[in-house]
Amino acid sequence: MLHQDQVDQARKLLDHLHGRTTALAEGVYRNPVTDYTCPQQAARERALFFRRFPLCIGLSCLLTKAGDFLTHDYAGVPILLVRQSEGPLRAFLNVCRHRGARVAEGKGAGARDFSCPYHGWSYGLDGALLARPADGAFAEIDKAGCSLRELPLVEKYGLIWTSPTPGAGFDIDAHLAGLERDLAAYGLASYHHYETRVLQRRINWKVAVDTFLELYHLNVLHPRTVGPILYSNLATFDAFGRNLRMIGARRTIGALRDLPEAEWDLIRHSAIIYVLFPNTVLIVQGDHLETWHMFPAGNGVDECRMYASLYTPEPALTDSARRHWDRNMELLMATVEKEDFPLSEGMQRGFYSGAQREVTFGRNEPSLQHFHKSVAEALAASGGGIGG
Repeated sequence: MLHQDQVDQARKLLDHLHGRTTALAEGVYRNPVTDYTCPQQAARERALFFRRFPLCIGLSCLLTKAGDFLTHDYAGVPILLVRQSEGPLRAFLNVCRHRGARVAEGKGAGARDFSCPYHGWSYGLDGALLARPADGAFAEIDKAGCSLRELPLVEKYGLIWTSPTPGAGFDIDAHLAGLERDLAAYGLASYHHYETRVLQRRINWKVAVDTFLELYHLNVLHPRTVGPILYSNLATFDAFGRNLRMIGARRTIGALRDLPEAEWDLIRHSAIIYVLFPNTVLIVQGDHLETWHMFPAGNGVDECRMYASLYTPEPALTDSARRHWDRNMELLMATVEKEDFPLSEGMQRGFYSGAQREVTFGRNEPSLQHFHKSVAEALAASGGGIGG
């Protein structure tokens, strides 16, 4: 975030702190419970958001050198990302063009090619078919037409986006709708990956996103974890198309009043939460960065797989640095695994009880309102409404 934007947002937070207020929506929003339980809507979401939308994979530092590769299956489509020898990153369907076997597993470094474990067809880093045993048996099929199917990919602002559908190109700046100004200012291309954990819970994927989109619950649910760090029920809110930014104030923010605005550093005194629509939550946390990527798991509506990553501005080269980042990761996990997600699973079960047809987002929860309105609008624009 640029310094002037930090100053503008810090002023808002200090005003809210002084007046005991927070950013407010125009009114209460009633979200249908079927948003979390309807199988028909879940199928439309998979087809739209997790097949046709650009999905953020993570920061560029996940794949830095030629031959670095990463497989990604969370969207329900087997994807292979590969750093090319010339430097660019490319994405392919992780599917051999002979019989459909996977040509890569997990992640790795220094790959020169990929070989299918079934019949040995091999592919270059650029996806081109290099060789196929018993080549004469396939002479009538041109090798050029047997390359791995390429997927659209954009690497920009230190982040990686791809779409799981071949040919479904996208304009990432148009998708970000102004949020690129913030992302460009962070210098994310210089960050380093520290750790990723994969979690799975019996909740709808949107419930997992909801967890991060209001600070109203901090004092009640998190009195011993993040509650002492951040003010409860105090935040700014800004929409960027379907994306959003919510900024919470750390309890140290009052120290800014003693400094000239030219020296204000909002990042040290806040938690800056972004939703990169549809399913990525990116959190700027003072001295590090967290990303959460939420995906529907299985074939049902109430299973979510998440991968949470911690990124640092400098590589963790000492025991002291590793202990520091381990403590940050453990605080994060203690908050979500012991507090947020067990409660969320109870909510998900309650959605099926018939107790209510709607859940209520108050005026003090504008980020929640914006996210769910964006989901509904996107589904409607694609020709499929919500509910069922």
